[in-house]
Amino acid sequence: MPEYNRMQIIKRRFFAMRNGIIADTLRKAGLEYKIIFGLNLPQITEIAAEQPHEADLAEELWADRRTRESLMLAPMLYPAADMDSATAARWIRTAPTTEVADVLCLKLLRHIPEAIDLAIEAAGSDEEMVRYTALRLMFNLLNTASSPAGREAGFPSPKEIAHIMHPFVKAERQAASRLTQTLSIQLLDEIEFILE
Repeated sequence: MPEYNRMQIIKRRFFAMRNGIIADTLRKAGLEYKIIFGLNLPQITEIAAEQPHEADLAEELWADRRTRESLMLAPMLYPAADMDSATAARWIRTAPTTEVADVLCLKLLRHIPEAIDLAIEAAGSDEEMVRYTALRLMFNLLNTASSPAGREAGFPSPKEIAHIMHPFVKAERQAASRLTQTLSIQLLDEIEFILE
């Protein structure tokens, strides 16, 4: 029986769980990956639970720009304690789609100590996708700050985080970017509610 390396094992799992209908729908929606297996988030999370959580493996997956599921799995395998701010900033700059940015923020970036600073820095970018990722990370940070786990971890209060983020989100809302418009409206509403 042949031996497979970690990437081959993961790709075989992607292939075993593939969904052609979802893959075709994603392609028709304009996703430009060379390979789309059509896995949903719970399936990718299941695969993540079976794999070692190692920075090297996560980086190898993140470098696989051709495959949608590799980019979605990578943030789930990168140990938050091992991610430094330079690597996090690079991943923010290179997230190719809103779907990948959402997973990146939810599964990884909100758990690193520099998350607030990274979100603020990304909010000032000239690139819409980077600003979208900043807003998504801000949303996740507000939710984390409001949770019991966030309070136990010593997160700033939701009010403190909202106060920090408010000018950046307000500026993005006024920018009227098509990519960030809905998210900036939702986030600004949430922040202004917290600050009342």
